Amino acid sequence: MKRDYYEILGVSKSATADEIKKAYRKVAMQYHPDRNPGDKASEEKFKEAAEAYEILSDTDKKAKYDRFGHQAFGPGTGGGARGASNMEDIFSQFGDIFGDDSFGSFFGGGRTGRGGGGGARARGQRGSNLRIKMKLTLEEIATGVTKKVKVKKNVLCNTCGGSGAKDKNSVQSCHTCHGSGQVKRVTNTFLGQMQTVTACPTCHGEGQTVTAKCTSCRGEGRVYGEEEISIDIPAGVQEGMQLSMNGKGNAGERGGANGDLIIQIEEESHAELHRDGLNVAYDLYISFPDAVFGTSVEVPTIDGRAKIKIPAGTQSGKIFRLKGKGFPEVQGYTKGDQLVYVNVWTPQELNSEEKSMLEKLNAGNNFKPRPDKNNKSFFERVKEAFN
Repeated sequence: MKRDYYEILGVSKSATADEIKKAYRKVAMQYHPDRNPGDKASEEKFKEAAEAYEILSDTDKKAKYDRFGHQAFGPGTGGGARGASNMEDIFSQFGDIFGDDSFGSFFGGGRTGRGGGGGARARGQRGSNLRIKMKLTLEEIATGVTKKVKVKKNVLCNTCGGSGAKDKNSVQSCHTCHGSGQVKRVTNTFLGQMQTVTACPTCHGEGQTVTAKCTSCRGEGRVYGEEEISIDIPAGVQEGMQLSMNGKGNAGERGGANGDLIIQIEEESHAELHRDGLNVAYDLYISFPDAVFGTSVEVPTIDGRAKIKIPAGTQSGKIFRLKGKGFPEVQGYTKGDQLVYVNVWTPQELNSEEKSMLEKLNAGNNFKPRPDKNNKSFFERVKEAFN
């Protein structure tokens, strides 16, 4: 299972393009082949970071990923992350990343070799993601729907505004990192001097410390509460699909970014209809006389009822297609059909008169099966219906 792209780069969904770029540089350099010669695990992480950056650095792809996750780039969705297969692909695609002076230094005198630093860590700790399940009817899935749900979670503390401090005088700049949230260390390696930047151990990367805690949240900057959230579900979603809402998860600690709300889709069963991908299936039962003489019947659909004509001589297993009566494709232009499967009902109990009539009819030549090239097998009919 693929890891979350934001998790790979260590950024939140609210990160700017520049922050995403800097985060990619940091992760890429950590697992750079020059620093980890012959290490296959590091090579895979290096490729993984490149794939994440390819999506998150592209505005359109990022928007799709934020809404639908990895499923936005599944088979048939029209492209996504290519997943570079070797180092040459990555360097040819993102080579300029490693040549930018704003990148900062990981190597002092080595062949990758530059000097510099890195940006300060975001204030506070990011909140965790929340997951909920949402049941939808086939009718709601067909058209899309807006649902309002009440979610119990950690919310921003109104007393301190999320700072975790008793008052504004209770917050001071960290004496260890002087407010930068980072400390730098320089070590000598066979490649030369290597400078690393890590989160300040005193303030944990926040750049400030709290001398007196808020009495409402006890210094966390958040309290347990409830929020009503309006969720827009697009038409065509499927069972098991996950949607993501940026910043609607648990509030972060001391002003940290909120987590995300993950919505897992569940389909409610329908009394008469069944879903088969983009198509809707319906089992229609007709009597033997109706199959012989033909008839007109009404069948249920996901947007009402439709009338169809049953021709005389219709065989059991015949499939009628109602064009465009299925589900739309998420973020696509394709729409499925409704398939009506005809079943000729065989009586299970007969009185003596009915038995006598059928025995006489059965002796006639017209009641003996005579399939020809136009009477296709069940498997041929199903195959034809889906083509």
